[in-house]
Parts: sequence; C-alpha cells; structure tokens
Amino acid sequence: MSVEKRMKKIIAEILGLNEKEIKRDSIFVDDLGVESLDVVEMIAAMEEEFDIEISDEEAERNVTVGQAIDYIKEKLKKKRASKGKKE
Repeated sequence: MSVEKRMKKIIAEILGLNEKEIKRDSIFVDDLGVESLDVVEMIAAMEEEFDIEISDEEAERNVTVGQAIDYIKEKLKKKRASKGKKE
C-alpha cells in the first residue's frame, strides 16, 4: 500500500472520516477539523505505521495532508539511505 493510502487510512480512522473526503490539499485544522488531541493521535499512529520519529516542530510545519505525505516520504527515503550506509 502506498504512503498516501496508508496516511489517508490513518487520518480517516482517527477523525472518523471517509478516505475519499481526504484530499492532498485538505488543511488539517480548517478542512478536516483536526484538534490538538487528534494531532497527538495521528503523530503516534504515523510514527508506529512508518517506524519513524516526528518532532513537534516538524509536525507543526505540515499544514495540509499533502505536506504530511511528502514529509513522510522524505523521512522514509532518508531512513533507507542511512540504512544503506550502515550495511
């Protein structure tokens, strides 16, 4: 399953939305009604799903779903690159 599909699934489950309602340009707070507790839940779920760490500062920079998806993709790319250097 692609990063985008996995992310939309996490967001949909936490917010009780249909995945089709979640678009790349959806703004978490304005369009999806995300509250601070939702953010904490989403970050924890994303960290677990993708086996990465997301700082509060990094999370705050991701205002739209698309930004968050691109951020996760970049984190995964860096993680793979650093694993390759260790092996």
